[in-house]
Amino acid sequence: MARAVSCGVIVTDGARVLLGHATRSPRWDIPKGLADPGEDHLAAALRELAEETGITATPEALHPLGRHRYLPAKDLVLFAWVRPDLPDPTALRCRSTFTAPDGAVLPEFDRFGVFAWEDALARVNRSMAGVLREQVMPHLPLPLREGGAGRG
Repeated sequence: MARAVSCGVIVTDGARVLLGHATRSPRWDIPKGLADPGEDHLAAALRELAEETGITATPEALHPLGRHRYLPAKDLVLFAWVRPDLPDPTALRCRSTFTAPDGAVLPEFDRFGVFAWEDALARVNRSMAGVLREQVMPHLPLPLREGGAGRG
């Protein structure tokens, strides 16, 4: 059986990362979601970023971070968008919705925040924290590593 693939974008200035708060949940998350059948992973990540935050990026702005085991039946394909200026979290709006058990139609994210990496890792679910800490962060390009001098 094929594993589901969720595609996402890590929006960062290097020291901090953008997260959305999952509505009716204690957890925060990166903008991500399932790729549509036949949809390219990069296109899915860009679509999810726009739907879940209202911000757009060009394909050239994203740095591929690979495919990672996430949940028992789901993988993550991640991209990094390194920006010198992170968006104002209060200006972001999630257009992607879900229907709650009580019938309410709610946005997937109800608010946004910008967090230092360690604070972000404490806010996301255990599976996402593991992917970010163990599989992604050690392989990020220099500008993404805290204290990294960048490429000159």
